[in-house]
Amino acid sequence: MRDTRALLRPLLRAGDVIDVVAPGFRCTDELLEGGVRFLRDLGLTPRVPRALFGEDLLCANSDRIRFEQLRRALLAPDSRGIWCVRGGYGALRLVPALLRLPKPPRPKLFVGYSDATTLHYFLNHHWKWPTLHGPLLDRLGSGLVGAQELQELESVVLGGAPAVSFSELIPLNGPARRLRRVQSRVFGGNLSVLQTVLGTPLQRRPRQILFLEDIGERGYRVDRMLQHLLQAGALAGVQALLFGDFLGGQDPDGRNLVNAVLERFAQAQRFPVLRGMRAGHGEHQRPVFFNTRAGLRCGRSAELTIATPELPR
Repeated sequence: MRDTRALLRPLLRAGDVIDVVAPGFRCTDELLEGGVRFLRDLGLTPRVPRALFGEDLLCANSDRIRFEQLRRALLAPDSRGIWCVRGGYGALRLVPALLRLPKPPRPKLFVGYSDATTLHYFLNHHWKWPTLHGPLLDRLGSGLVGAQELQELESVVLGGAPAVSFSELIPLNGPARRLRRVQSRVFGGNLSVLQTVLGTPLQRRPRQILFLEDIGERGYRVDRMLQHLLQAGALAGVQALLFGDFLGGQDPDGRNLVNAVLERFAQAQRFPVLRGMRAGHGEHQRPVFFNTRAGLRCGRSAELTIATPELPR
């Protein structure tokens, strides 16, 4: 990677329009108001659809309305970013219509995690956009994001910080313990959501660094999902695998087998597997850029550095 000491042109500037979308579940009106206030406090201009929330069996609104709001946000020539309100479930239902959309002439900043993994995957591999795996607006509106995470988020979005570095990563297998460097790009997100891409027109086999995280999944379910990815050939081109936070997942008897499952899986792989990225559903939700330049240093002092993308204005 190039020298990242100099500041870049900020991804967003004061006054930039940010389209707020709810492709999955809804949140409370109070959390939405808090998330909108967070964007305004950054000097940005949030744009919230009048009918962001409506009636639906599962999701924040009907498929038709959620897709139309997302379509407008993606194609709007006057907005610079798109920020998801909440995760949950729903983005997968929008994929067939998304695949028929024309690619806009320029990318914009897309932010979200959890259910938004589906949208990251689409934007990264079909439109070749860089995206940001980062806090959702309902969490930002709750006041639960720590001061350090907020400062880092602001620095990469508005401050021109050139990169995000994850140090003190823990090698989980032999290839990760050997001193080597991997120059690539990062993709991935929530393991449970990413698994649903298999066998759909959305699926690709990128030769990149895979990042995975999850919450509330017991050890056998984590193992089943990893084995599904492996046996479906979805890991054939992976250059390295990085585990973020895997939270919860206790068995009925009180045991938690998730860490043991991750370690056993890692030891059976020929590519480097590491863990220790403070990103996912946990207390610390550090920003992770997808589909932008990244460098992984394996060995005892393992570290991942992900460059902040440069988006045209």
